[in-house]
Amino acid sequence: MKTRYLVMAMRTPAFRDDVIAPHHAFLDGLREAGLLEMTGGFSDRSGGAYLLAGVASLEEARAIAARDPLAVTGSSLLTVHEWNIR
Repeated sequence: MKTRYLVMAMRTPAFRDDVIAPHHAFLDGLREAGLLEMTGGFSDRSGGAYLLAGVASLEEARAIAARDPLAVTGSSLLTVHEWNIR
């Protein structure tokens, strides 16, 4: 089994459109570092998710998500789940 970490990002009432570009830049940095497997937004615009790979622990995944501009600005509530892929 491969362990991945699913980050769910759900928009809050404080969501700001100006955080989208910094969030995408953050994800690009994760991809360049080999930590991001996939990402995407929900079609109803309520939020999105991304899948971290190559991360050593749930704590490390949570620390990464805490640096996401969506979390830093309070625009979205981010939760991290350990996901065992078969």
